[in-house]
Amino acid sequence: MNETAKDTAKGQASESDIQAVETLTSEAYEAISDLVRAQDRAALLADLDARHESDIAEIITVLAPDLRTSLLQLVGNALEPEVFAELDDAVRDDVLEVVDTDTVVNTVQQLDSDDAVFVLEDMDDEERQEVLEQIPQTDRLVLERALDFSEDSAGRLMQSAFISVPPFWSVGQTIDYLRDTKDLPDDFLEIYIIDPTYTPIGVVHLAEMLRAQRVQTMEELQHEDFYIIQGETDREEVALLFERYNLVTAPVVDEDQRLIGVITADDVFEVIAEEAGEDILRLGGVGDEAVTDTVLDTARGRASWLFLNLLTAIAASLVIGLFDASIEKMVALAVLMPIVASMGGNAGTQTLTITVRALATQELLPVNAARLVYREFGVGLLNGMVFAIITGIIGGVWFGDNLLGMVLAAAMIVNLVVAALAGILIPIGLNRINIDPALASSVFVTTVTDVIGFFAFLGFATIFLL
Repeated sequence: MNETAKDTAKGQASESDIQAVETLTSEAYEAISDLVRAQDRAALLADLDARHESDIAEIITVLAPDLRTSLLQLVGNALEPEVFAELDDAVRDDVLEVVDTDTVVNTVQQLDSDDAVFVLEDMDDEERQEVLEQIPQTDRLVLERALDFSEDSAGRLMQSAFISVPPFWSVGQTIDYLRDTKDLPDDFLEIYIIDPTYTPIGVVHLAEMLRAQRVQTMEELQHEDFYIIQGETDREEVALLFERYNLVTAPVVDEDQRLIGVITADDVFEVIAEEAGEDILRLGGVGDEAVTDTVLDTARGRASWLFLNLLTAIAASLVIGLFDASIEKMVALAVLMPIVASMGGNAGTQTLTITVRALATQELLPVNAARLVYREFGVGLLNGMVFAIITGIIGGVWFGDNLLGMVLAAAMIVNLVVAALAGILIPIGLNRINIDPALASSVFVTTVTDVIGFFAFLGFATIFLL
């Protein structure tokens, strides 16, 4: 194939790929909904067969609950097993309630062990045991071992299928083993070298092995500077390890340092996306809410945070109440109060967002915490002075009172400095007492900026203006 033809082929492939990942359109959604309502199984299967498993999972997710149930009952066991692994947790729970046990058993048996665990972990203990009992013993033991690990651990994330050989094997022996053995993973990039206790002692990259002579031993090709992950390691730490050292795969060992699985980059990508999404939701005070949750579940989940916000708002109001006489004497104070509180709240949120991310990515550690606190203090002070000048001039001109403008400027400096410090110190403090800073920080930061903002502004006004 000449270069022009290659470029053309690449262009066509690229265009095809873009079309394949295109977001589900309203027209396509309505067409699928109509097929489900019409109970046209043949046409529905033909439509789904032309789509990627991830796109089918998206369709199932966005369908109304009644249509989702009808679709699952209509396609039955014709649904590709990979679709179950691509579903969001909340939707997968609903799907598993509809499909029969035989379909779940068939799905679990065809999936890779890590994806099979994702399906099984969402089931009730009784239902999970019923499915496991119908799976061959060898496969069942693998799945049960993975399920014994905690939900957010590397043991749940790993795939049990991997390639491992002793160091004294030759390249030729290894290649013959890969050709002749059927029960091996279809896709792999690295071969792990193990000692007699099944402890990984090195890794050989597939590309290097294929370029080596058949008589060379695997020990000659092995790299000893690889990273081993303990089965109980938190999956966030696994993601950081992959990101920091540009890993493609990593072996997982049990408490006896025996090789029990391997984690691949595609699983880590999902972890990174999920953790980022969780942090955003928690910063917004909505926990693990999903778009598929019912009205009652959604309202219940948000109510607790709204109630906590109500308490903090009452605290801010009590501060304002301390200066009700000052506000009565000078109405301008009531007009300008929201400016101070709003600026402080936004400044605190900015610092909080950066801090939570730095904690999650381990860029903020005890060794550099003090330096970053000083940096945020400097940022708060600098921004405080800049916006103090701006708001002071606005307030003084607006109400024709230069002293009022100076009071507003002083309060602005105080609140932006406090907001910056609260935005970094509160999440650091929560993190040190093992409370998720993404979950609890925003309420405390908002309270501090509101209370300090109102107290500083009204306090200065009472001292210098009244």
